[in-house]
Formats: sequence, C-alpha cells, structure tokens
Amino acid sequence: MKYITKKDLKLPKRRPESHKGDNGRLLIIGGSVDYIGALILAGMAAFRSGVDIVTIAAPEKVAWAINTFSSDFITKKFKGEFFRVEQADRIIELSRDFDVILVGNGLGARKRTIRFSQKIIKNIKKPKVIDADAIKALTFEANNSIITPHENELRIFLGNNIKNKKIVKNIFSKKINTEKKAKNIQSVLKDFLKKNNIILLKGKTDIIISKDKIRFNKTGNAGMSVAGTGDVLAGLTASFLAQTKNLFDSACSAAFINGIIGDYLLKKKGYSFIASDFIEHIPLFIKKLD
Repeated sequence: MKYITKKDLKLPKRRPESHKGDNGRLLIIGGSVDYIGALILAGMAAFRSGVDIVTIAAPEKVAWAINTFSSDFITKKFKGEFFRVEQADRIIELSRDFDVILVGNGLGARKRTIRFSQKIIKNIKKPKVIDADAIKALTFEANNSIITPHENELRIFLGNNIKNKKIVKNIFSKKINTEKKAKNIQSVLKDFLKKNNIILLKGKTDIIISKDKIRFNKTGNAGMSVAGTGDVLAGLTASFLAQTKNLFDSACSAAFINGIIGDYLLKKKGYSFIASDFIEHIPLFIKKLD
C-alpha cells in the first residue's frame, strides 16, 4: 500500500508578481434553508488554503446569511429556499468565469435539487469537486471531477448507477481489506475514472483512486466524524485544484492536510474539537509542510 507522506505533497506555488485571480477563482454551489454552515466552512477552507476568489451561489436567504458572516465572500443569490432545476442554466452560464466548481455542500436531497445537480454536473465542463448531496445525484456521465464521498455516499452513488447489486455489496464486504477494496472500486469504476475523474473516499484510511493510481492516507482520527469536516476537506480540495489544475495531487494533498490538522486538534482538545477549529490552522500547516 502506498501511503501519502509529507514528501508526496505538491502544494500550490505563488508567483511574486501574481494579480487577483491568478491563484484561482472558485465557485461554490450549494446551500438550502436547512444548511448554511456547510458553505461557510468550505469557503473559508478554500480562502485559507490560498485561492484568490471564492464566490458562493446559494438560495437568497442563505447567501445573505453568508454575507453577514464574512465580507470576504461574493455571493450570487437565487430565489427560493433550495435550488431547482429551472435555475441550472443560470448557474451553467455563471460557471464560465471560474477555474473550478465545487458543488454539493448543504444542497439537500429534494427531487428538484437532485435534477438541478445532475444538469449542472453534466453541462459544466470546468474541473469540479463534487461533494455531499451532489454525490447522491451523480451519474457516470460526470467528467473532469474529484468525487469526495464517505462510504455511505459512495454506496448510494454506485447503487444508483449499477444494476447488479451484488457487485456493490461485494465492494463493501467486511471480509476484504482496505487495499482490496480500493482495487475493487478502481475496477468497477474503470470507465468512470477514464473520464478524468478521481475518487477521494473518506474513512479511517482515506483512499484516493484514479484510473491508474491508488494512494492511501492515514492522517486523521475518529474525532473527525463531527459534522463539517467533510466540507472543510471539500474546500481544501477545490482550492488546491483551482491553483494547481491537478486533480489527483489536489485530492492527495487535501486529504493529508485535513487529517493532520485533525490529529493536531485531537492532541489539543481531545474529541471535543469542531469543524470550524480547522480553519485557523490551515495556513499554519500549509506553511509548515511547504
């Protein structure tokens, strides 16, 4: 098994003559009446890991709440309490001004929102990070993306796209070890991975899978089951991708750094740390590891 180490990290490099936008423009699409904090966590993680511009597209009340939290975010406001498929064309047009799209955080799983997710994922050709509820809407048509599921989200994604339920069941069999599970996922998803997609499977040991590579990450701990750490990871991943344009390296670096911050917080706070504790430590650990 090939574990990620500090030596494997390929972190963004900033040119001294950089101008605003040269280090990445990120559009985050998400939020609903029930979920606001997910977008803030993802957006702040992205800013703290070096991206220049973070714009958040969200239902209007969600977007206004985000503006009151931080003046750093630009928000694009959409009518209603959740996204609907009729709003997809406006989002697709908006996405053309950005380097990377992050979609899924706080979206919710209403049927109209699922159809919205499917349409934008299919039609946005820019590099994408697909997280949370958007994974549940995902089809094998997706391309040029990093998918960041936990095991249950991956199970739903596979179940929605593979008719043979025995194949899905075998992937998650407790009789196989982590390395075998990774190889099984790579085999079952070989056509999906050939479309320039990466899987970052979150777990006790994170698994990062491309069409021809598999890496494992053992940083992190059980305290990271607290709500919001996945949103932080998604923001980190999208930020690194916007700066480096490399899907696989961005997934590996984000998983390692997210986990190592979690390990630091465990030493300092025990199992009482929360996702927002990660934000202030992101630039410190990036500087330390660079």
